[in-house]
Amino acid sequence: MIQIYLKPGKEVPVLRFHPWIFSGAISHVEGNPEDGDVVEVRDRKGALLGVGHFHYGSITVRLLSFGPADLHDGLFWTQKIQNALDVRALLFDPFSEGRTFRLLHGEGDGLSGLIVDIYGDSAVVQCHSIGMYRQKEMVVAALRNVFGAHLKAVYDKSAEALPLKFAEKMNNGYLWTADSFVVEGPQIVVENGAKFHVDWQKGQKTGFFLDQRDNRQLLSQYAKDKTVLNAFCYTGGFSCYALKAGAKLVHSVDVSAKAMDTCAENVLLNLPYPGEHVGYTEDVLQFLKNTEHQYQVMVIDPPAYAKSMEKRHNAVQGYKRLNVAAMNKLAHGGVLFTFSCSQVVDRDLFYHTIAAAAMEVGRPVRVLHHLTQGADHPVSLFHPEGSYLKGLVLKLD
Repeated sequence: MIQIYLKPGKEVPVLRFHPWIFSGAISHVEGNPEDGDVVEVRDRKGALLGVGHFHYGSITVRLLSFGPADLHDGLFWTQKIQNALDVRALLFDPFSEGRTFRLLHGEGDGLSGLIVDIYGDSAVVQCHSIGMYRQKEMVVAALRNVFGAHLKAVYDKSAEALPLKFAEKMNNGYLWTADSFVVEGPQIVVENGAKFHVDWQKGQKTGFFLDQRDNRQLLSQYAKDKTVLNAFCYTGGFSCYALKAGAKLVHSVDVSAKAMDTCAENVLLNLPYPGEHVGYTEDVLQFLKNTEHQYQVMVIDPPAYAKSMEKRHNAVQGYKRLNVAAMNKLAHGGVLFTFSCSQVVDRDLFYHTIAAAAMEVGRPVRVLHHLTQGADHPVSLFHPEGSYLKGLVLKLD
């Protein structure tokens, strides 16, 4: 096996269970690795630190084991997936009808570069590294071993997630289906009693933003008899929860016509409810500038404004501008759910950005909740980079 040797002192993060080996930490390599090869990582004296996938670039090795492991043994993958399922079973019944949840969350489940979401009896696999992609058949076999008859299909959605030089040569598609099992178009899943159409073949990410499940449920506590704005609504998750909770009026806004069509379908899927829903295919900032409504509850959940440190400053200004516009359209005593999924904007920076927006608006603001991704998106204590979703629930006087 190819051996990766670290410089003196560079073993410390590994001994603290951080799974990434950066190129600058490497002393030398014994062998000629290719992208995706399984490699052993050793300290300068030759002691084995772990086993993982090699990739040329800043993150050169993604460790999947801290110590010896055989990544070509199906038992390794079965044990990893069973452990992840056991964690989810602490949260909910993973085999209930229509259940949707994240089964594998990369580093949070000890499998850096791999995401697996469960939609009913189908699993959607998304590989973020060529190493994981090269071992996807091992993943499929392990999923079948762990889920048995509860699993009927495994779909690969990796083309959008892999580096371009690999992704342009790949196509998404089914890796396995049970006999006579046919998936045609969007499927209906159930989340906290709400129903949603999920299209993992054509939708963003794996088809649905599962990380907001708990935050959507929290919105239900604030929505009854209220006027609600769901900005950047995508497929209408927050909108459907608000309507089912008894909101008087819900406005959903997204610049994507396709997203708005799906939002409308999901709203109809959850009938009956007492309130009214109106969708707007429009830029959110323009909508906030032009609307005459003063909403009692608002959700501001934009896509990532920055994916690199170089773009962080512009992202911060964007978040501030957006939240100033939102706060100006929030009624006295109103509640604002505001989020950032930009990994390079950490919690403190996001908090201070929202505080700056509130100071510009000139209204007293109280923080009711600090929000993050759901518990089925776990974060390793030693890999804080995995905590990407940040949210605040604010009450404005």
